[in-house]
Amino acid sequence: MFSIIIPTFNNIDYLKICIDSIKKNSKFDHEIILHVNDGSDGTLEYVKNNRYTYTYTRENVGLCTAVNLAAKKSSTNYIVYAHDDMYFCPNWDFFLKKEIDNTDSNLYLISGTMIEAKSGHIQLNCGSNFSDFNEKKLLAEYNSIDYYDFQGTTWCPQLIHKDTWKKVGGLSEEFDPGIGSDPDLNMKLWISGVRIFKGLSNCRVYHFGSVSLRKKINLKRNRGSDIFLKKWGISINFFLKFYLNGNYFKNNKIFTHKYLGPLNEPKKNFFFYFSFLICKINLLYIKVFKS
Repeated sequence: MFSIIIPTFNNIDYLKICIDSIKKNSKFDHEIILHVNDGSDGTLEYVKNNRYTYTYTRENVGLCTAVNLAAKKSSTNYIVYAHDDMYFCPNWDFFLKKEIDNTDSNLYLISGTMIEAKSGHIQLNCGSNFSDFNEKKLLAEYNSIDYYDFQGTTWCPQLIHKDTWKKVGGLSEEFDPGIGSDPDLNMKLWISGVRIFKGLSNCRVYHFGSVSLRKKINLKRNRGSDIFLKKWGISINFFLKFYLNGNYFKNNKIFTHKYLGPLNEPKKNFFFYFSFLICKINLLYIKVFKS
């Protein structure tokens, strides 16, 4: 059915939870394709012993390169890009399949909804790490909290048709180790004609957070933002607000707008042009003072 691409970097305890949840809670059969960075914590041995399809690099090459390497081994028509610190809730794939079956073209990005202890789309504390993960509580309560299909998603897990993935070249590796790569992918999809950016409420994952591949590296916070601004001439926040009508953060929580259908071109009013001018001033600052 799907090719589930999971990059991992010495995160074996979370990876086992992730893979186990896919096996237990999927409606359909999928191929799991891993990229192992380093793997010296036992990950590489675990992957080999269980005969999972994988790619491997001795060093951590970053999230974008890792995902692109693994995706080359895909044998299905659908790429599902996920993180190794996610637990897939029951029937997550049923709702994704139902959505794409009701979509007329291959031009879409469809994601799930993240449940986290303190942030995420839905807040439900079922443990902050692998050692205190309360799977029983999650399975009893994950579906009892109301949410809605939302607009402008940039979140994992995300599903893209393989033809569209190839057309845009997957993730942009200049964003390695990963910060800023998700909105960049969305921008490439937008340029290629995608207007369906939809998060599904019923497709849910529990996300431990702060332990994924890109967060294990000491980064300057704004590196990905700077790369995006120099590449596209606008900021990530500008793109999310005026193009994707997407998510925003407040009090460390994710807020979204209800999905109302395929997106249109942004409304170019005073606020659009004022924010656009701010982007250009910031771009000039980066080129002059930060280059």
